[in-house]
Amino acid sequence: MIKALIIDDEEVAVNVMRLMIQRYLPEIAAVRFATNSVEALHLISEFKPDIVFLDIEMPYQNGFELLKSVSEITFNTVFTTAYDKYAIQAIKFSALDYLLKPIDADELRETFNRFIQKSTLDMNKHLAVKNLLANLQHTNEACHKLALPTSSGLQFFLPGDIIRCEGMSNYTKFYLSNYHPILTSKTIKEYEEILIPHKFIRVHKSHLVNTEFVSGYVQQINHLILKDGTQIEVSRRRKKEVLDELSGYISGLKN
Repeated sequence: MIKALIIDDEEVAVNVMRLMIQRYLPEIAAVRFATNSVEALHLISEFKPDIVFLDIEMPYQNGFELLKSVSEITFNTVFTTAYDKYAIQAIKFSALDYLLKPIDADELRETFNRFIQKSTLDMNKHLAVKNLLANLQHTNEACHKLALPTSSGLQFFLPGDIIRCEGMSNYTKFYLSNYHPILTSKTIKEYEEILIPHKFIRVHKSHLVNTEFVSGYVQQINHLILKDGTQIEVSRRRKKEVLDELSGYISGLKN
């Protein structure tokens, strides 16, 4: 039996979510709700939900602050929020889900499908939230750690530790400095959206590169040379964009 908890200070929002769950998520057998943090913490302890739909913007104690008060995260968290670029970026960095208000039925169903498919341990749920809260404390986004879901659980790396990403159908392989490669079950497109603000550039349909690790470019074969000696092909349609991007802060490119 799947149990869901809705946490939102607006009763209208609670009622809308309850109706959407009833209509679009028939697998959920029990739904409870809370409109303040005291009630929410009580229900988390007593009701023991499997999935929590948590509003971020609440008075007195927002959704992030509420999570800090939970001693053990044994549920999957789905944040609900109006558009907040910084919060959404932090949520994505920690491999957590969110829904934008007003909530779309198809997005709600897709998010729930991901919840059904997840086979992560309770420890991973706790670690993901812990990473999110730690990231939010850093005003310098370069200090934010990216959560990479792997077959053995979540692993965390700074953007500066990532040399490049290689897309492999619905998977992405991460090449890291001072660590072995890691395969994750997300597309390179998803990671492109997360990492572009951190000095990454998409150079090919299969390659996303950290510009800090680029040492040169060989025009004859249209390849970037990375500091570890790896050569990465630049697609013809991306060539101008890539070279324009690199010329701004990387000198000594081979032309």
